[in-house]
Amino acid sequence: MRDGDRGDVHAVSHPLDRPVWTALNGRQAGFAAGDARAVRYRPEINILAAAADESPEALAALAVLVPPGGKIATVEAAETPVPPGLAIAKQAMLVQMLAEHPAPPEPLDYLNLGDVDAPEMVALATLTEPGPFVEATHKLGAFIGVRVDGRLVAMAGERMRAPGLTEVSAVCTHPDWRGRGLAGKLMRVVMARIVARGETPFLHSYATNAGAIALYEKLGFRVRREVIATFLERQ
Repeated sequence: MRDGDRGDVHAVSHPLDRPVWTALNGRQAGFAAGDARAVRYRPEINILAAAADESPEALAALAVLVPPGGKIATVEAAETPVPPGLAIAKQAMLVQMLAEHPAPPEPLDYLNLGDVDAPEMVALATLTEPGPFVEATHKLGAFIGVRVDGRLVAMAGERMRAPGLTEVSAVCTHPDWRGRGLAGKLMRVVMARIVARGETPFLHSYATNAGAIALYEKLGFRVRREVIATFLERQ
């Protein structure tokens, strides 16, 4: 399969063709729940999940990982069957982008975020909706933010990891503080840290979010391929 081709989700030619499966069966196995048939990030970490394949056994195992009233999300190269007992709540096309030559950092007064900041991080992510973010999502990687008068107004960090690759994620700015370039400057710092480890930054964006994609391109990201995000909930 060439980058950008659509086809069988399991005809993988690149670790990011199935980013969730790659992460949870590799560098982030310590955050995984499930078995060889299906895995997900533990519920307090994230809602992302993946089945090993499209077999009835794997799809049933994926469904088991969704508690009553719960939900999961998959990110795959192609549309996949809906597991038994689950229903699609939302589905959207994403662009997956790589920054092989990222823009360098710019001056910024930022701070490292941790456990003590988690409630504010969840509140900011809930308000701005950069993607699934729950109580312990910040444990997936290093997060940084900007505070103004003690209030967290912007943040960015890391999420999925693949061999030689780390995802830039949860980039968001409070509506009252947009237009100041905070998101881009925070991303530059996160990207520089990833590069310093000898890795390449990547990210996902809704394909319809032209403004965000334009910002990411200015920072050195280029579209690698399209992938499908599917949000599933128990019926």
